[in-house]
Amino acid sequence: MKKAIIYTLVFLVIQLMAGAVMQTVWTLVKGPGAQLDATGTILMMVLLSLFTLAWFLFKKWTVVSPHWIRTRPWLVLLWCVLAALGAIIPSTWLQEMMPELPNIVEEEFDMILRNRYGYLVVGLLAPFAEEVVFRGAVLRALLQWNKRPWVGIAISALLFSAAHMNPAQIPHTFLIGLLLGWLYYRTDSIIPGVVYHWVNNTVAYVLYNLYPNPDLTLTDLFGSQQRVLMAVGFSLCILIPSLIQLNYRMRKE
Repeated sequence: MKKAIIYTLVFLVIQLMAGAVMQTVWTLVKGPGAQLDATGTILMMVLLSLFTLAWFLFKKWTVVSPHWIRTRPWLVLLWCVLAALGAIIPSTWLQEMMPELPNIVEEEFDMILRNRYGYLVVGLLAPFAEEVVFRGAVLRALLQWNKRPWVGIAISALLFSAAHMNPAQIPHTFLIGLLLGWLYYRTDSIIPGVVYHWVNNTVAYVLYNLYPNPDLTLTDLFGSQQRVLMAVGFSLCILIPSLIQLNYRMRKE
């Protein structure tokens, strides 16, 4: 448990340091009082992701092994993609049903998602870096600490959602964290989680650029509550079989 908390705190410290370094450089380049624009924010996120990866891998807090991918688990990865696609609408619907939480990084997200280079951070670097930290290090430590896997998975999901430091994201990131933790526990590999995370973030990036209104709801998107429920039902017809297939194909030895 102690290691898991330390890993999470280190990740948060790296975030703060990356922000401070980038803001200092930005001030030197742009002049006193200059705030990070989209380019500066993306550069900061790139710096954060790369330093996080370098630190956790160098310290061997995350153990990366090609063993699982050598088993050629291509169908598992395919079902991960389908599960990620099937979970998006039900997760969004559940979040809309809950009391609205403050979105304290909405402006920062808007800058990143509107920028074509934002995908480098959101779609590529963030999934890899976050899986290295929260599944490869945090969850691995929790599974060693407590032999009941769902205890570790739940705690890691809670730490994962809290580390985003944005109340509006907590319901979605917690649910996704549970699923990502289950994928890691069943495979002992971060690769399924990286694939799932990549699909989830890629869809979010694409949809934001197609429908850039941050206040857009599922009802606005589909036109009526009845159609929203139909979309949720259709998505569950993708999600549930995907989870069944993953449960079958990721059986631990």
